[in-house]
Amino acid sequence: MFLVDTNVISELRKGQRADSGVSRLLRGAQQHIFLAVETIGELRQGVESLKHRGDFPQAQMLEAWLNEVLRVFASRTLVFDLPCAEIWGALMGPSDQNPIDKQIAAIALHYDLTVVTRNTTHFQGTGVRLMNPFLADASPARPIL
Repeated sequence: MFLVDTNVISELRKGQRADSGVSRLLRGAQQHIFLAVETIGELRQGVESLKHRGDFPQAQMLEAWLNEVLRVFASRTLVFDLPCAEIWGALMGPSDQNPIDKQIAAIALHYDLTVVTRNTTHFQGTGVRLMNPFLADASPARPIL
């Protein structure tokens, strides 16, 4: 079972141009893929940043895609709760870098999930299992979103 980081789920917006390793993983393990509420927050931040810059057409496209992500992952979005907060506090003790990524790591540790990300260095030292689907071999794949 997998907890997908923002950079991985965002790759699917590229449609047919998405990285084949990402598309293959997300298509093949679809029911075993989870998102953290932090990822939803980062996606929302992207929409709001576009609005703030005045790029309303792009913001509308991203918001429509975000709404589809919310629909698809409605029952597979995990929250940052008290047990996760305890784990996160322990992870932050040695280094306070990447606090959102460490919240994602805490959720993954609590639920025994593998974090799927391009940014594996952000999760080093947390004890979480990691997978970088961008390193997978290339072959055509159909995106799921």
